[in-house]
Amino acid sequence: MSAPEELRYTEEHEWVATREETLVRVGITEYAQDQLGDVVFVDLPEVGRQVSAGDVFGEVESTKSVSELFAPVDGEVVAVNDAVADSPELINSDPYGEGWLIEIRLDDPAELEALLEAEAYDALIKG
Repeated sequence: MSAPEELRYTEEHEWVATREETLVRVGITEYAQDQLGDVVFVDLPEVGRQVSAGDVFGEVESTKSVSELFAPVDGEVVAVNDAVADSPELINSDPYGEGWLIEIRLDDPAELEALLEAEAYDALIKG
């Protein structure tokens, strides 16, 4: 399993996809969902909530554990994936597609530069 090249990553195993210059989509990586096991519940923030990089914005509950979700950037939550709330197993079956979690309108697009590129994330998870 290797991380898709076009995404950016956090050390907490979130991925970030640029949708527009100031809009990103966030989810958890294939590695993270694999470590969690079967996802059974997701708690996501309300649209309109302001988040700061490193802040907890929700949690994912699996048959093994509960894990916090951390905002990768500063901004406003402008969309929440209701399909994941209804069918949390989408995180397991399609973590980079239908299993996305939230979209954030960035306060500062330059923040993306601080996130890991795919090669660095792969090195992190291979330890």
